[in-house]
Amino acid sequence: MLPHVYQVTKYDPADRDEHGHYVGAQEVTSDRSEYEAAYLQAVAAFAADAGVDRLSVREPGVPSFVHFGSEEAEDDYGLGALFLHGLHGFHDGAEVQLATALELVRIMLRDSGAWCRLEADGIFEVHVGWDQYLYICTSRPSTDAVARTRALGLFPERLSASPYAVETEPSGIQRPADDEFWSALSWAVGSGRAGMLEETYIEGATRYHRLSRDTLGIVRARLTPRARLAVWPALSPDVGAVLGSLPREGLVEGVWQDTDGRLHTAVADEADYAELTTRMEGAAAAALLSIDADERVPLFTAVLPDTDGVVRARWRTEPTPEDRKWAFLKTLQPGQVVMGTVTETASFGVTFVDVDGYEGFINIPELSWRSVAHPADVVSVGQRIHAGVLGVDGVRAQIALSLRAVQDDPMQQLTGQVGTTLSGRVTKIVPFGVFVRIEEIESGFAGLVHNSELLGRQEKEPQGGIEVGSTLRVKILDVDLGSRRITLSQRQADPEV
Repeated sequence: MLPHVYQVTKYDPADRDEHGHYVGAQEVTSDRSEYEAAYLQAVAAFAADAGVDRLSVREPGVPSFVHFGSEEAEDDYGLGALFLHGLHGFHDGAEVQLATALELVRIMLRDSGAWCRLEADGIFEVHVGWDQYLYICTSRPSTDAVARTRALGLFPERLSASPYAVETEPSGIQRPADDEFWSALSWAVGSGRAGMLEETYIEGATRYHRLSRDTLGIVRARLTPRARLAVWPALSPDVGAVLGSLPREGLVEGVWQDTDGRLHTAVADEADYAELTTRMEGAAAAALLSIDADERVPLFTAVLPDTDGVVRARWRTEPTPEDRKWAFLKTLQPGQVVMGTVTETASFGVTFVDVDGYEGFINIPELSWRSVAHPADVVSVGQRIHAGVLGVDGVRAQIALSLRAVQDDPMQQLTGQVGTTLSGRVTKIVPFGVFVRIEEIESGFAGLVHNSELLGRQEKEPQGGIEVGSTLRVKILDVDLGSRRITLSQRQADPEV
């Protein structure tokens, strides 16, 4: 918050009642001449004192469905002459020359419909309030500007804060529309879950983009800086069924694509359903979206960051279940231990685990340090387990887990048996040797006896006479935990006593 805040008005403080309300003769609308010009000159004087010649547009807004201003809203809200691309140039973070900023102040004083904060970060701010109240915030005293404002016939008063100062919200979920977001969106589009992107580029101004894998890059390049994004399912080609789902009453938003590929939207209540139906009947695809905030839930949302990857827009999206899942997944780190419930043991060797409502999976090698034929040999559906996090797939919103990561490695105990001789059963024969299980349990570890370490065998048939199930007496030569290899020798084994 800047330390020097001034309320600037055309209202004489002497013309106030005991409650502080103005009771003088001044109109609460712009006179479009003398006083309006004085307001703009006052802003220029304060800007000069602050050393500011450029300002940034913050939190721009226009009326959406109903105009609440004292005058009829203009088609472009008076912005057409200020921004090359009309409303799309009037975006959060747009930097303008002081002359353009003063014209924006004029538009707000005239209550033409557009509103924003004007800021030079940490130095200077201008807020236009209702009824011709102006608030100027600076980082330094503005003695000259105050005197100039009084000379213009206006009344500057010191305040502790502007009523239009930014209200900081508690930190919460806010997903950036970064590369990971676009990868997740591409996957959602490719899998058929998503097909439409809603872009709110100004508070109250929205446009829709139909998505396909081929058009994602084009859509991304067209978005307005710092826009809010909401991802929706694809439009339905069954337009008749969409229109058949119109409620009996209430506001709805129709979104449809015409036969030329253009998207259209309209908001209607029951009095306008017939007209909306007429407009949508010939569409190629359509959807109905509720206006009720509790029912209007997209798949997931995001806010566009600046080119350096930082989200600087202060507005936030309402988090969806998918956004909460993304936020939860962001808290997980490799090596972290989580608790979950086994929901499925798949025949292809993957175990699925519910972790606080989010999907985790364990590939069969991560179920146990020992060899496993089927996940059901280790876990059962409904079982509560602890597992280590191996990684998070932010695109598919999945958690890779490991059950063996939270278990002691039983092979480590075998390192103390190097040099020991024992008898074990042959489990497998390969061209370069035989594998012998050196533990008595069925899932026990097996080590390799290389052909060169077999006892008394012919060079051409080193494995002659050995079969799976044969018992060999072997010596443990090495246990390599890193490569999970055990090296054995029959030739060096101590003879049985």
